[in-house]
This record gives sequence, C-alpha cells and structure tokens, in this order.
Amino acid sequence: MGNRIKTFPGNIAGSVFTTASSDAIKPPLEHVFVAFTVIGTGAATFDASGGLVAQNATQFANTEDAAGDLVGGGETVREGSGGVQATNANASFPLGATIYGNYTEIDVASGSIIAYYAKQ
Repeated sequence: MGNRIKTFPGNIAGSVFTTASSDAIKPPLEHVFVAFTVIGTGAATFDASGGLVAQNATQFANTEDAAGDLVGGGETVREGSGGVQATNANASFPLGATIYGNYTEIDVASGSIIAYYAKQ
C-alpha cells in the first residue's frame, strides 16, 4: 500500500467526478479510490452511512468506523491510537483538500469531488 502513495499520480487508472446526490460512486472491479480532491465552490461532507467506505476501516479515515482508535499504548504496526469516526458533525473537507486512502465507495452529502482510482 505504501508504494501506491509514493507513485501517485503515476498509477492512477482513472477518475470520477461527483457531487451531492443519492448515488454513491464505486471504482471499477479490482480497483480502489486512492484519493479525492474537493473542488467547486465549497467544502465537502459525506453521507453518515456509506459515505466514505474504506477498504480497511481501521486503517483509513472513514464514515463507518474509527480508524486508528486503539487505546494509547496499544498501537500496532497496522493501527494507531486516538482516531475518531468521520461524521458530518466533525468532518468537513475544505475546498482544495486532497485526501489519500483506500476507499471502495464514496457518497457525497454536500460539495463536489474528483475521486481517483488505481488497480489494487
């Protein structure tokens, strides 16, 4: 997984534009969204359930679970401590922000994004 970020954007297979709607976007088979950039005129938020679905919910910030939320002192090589679940109450991504991760589904509640996908 670390190599994906190191070679970004060289391994990008495509991108998808989406705006607030009732339809979630999903990458092609055998691909994941590796980043998204907030575009348009304002911040972006994501649906509370199914809004930002990480391939591994304990490793990447998402709306389904709190990534990196182990108790302090209990960190592992795959998960840290102190993380919280992203919600519309605490996670508004500003215009121009680019967020990296491994996402299998994205559903925008407000704002617009371009999501970039790469082969797994």
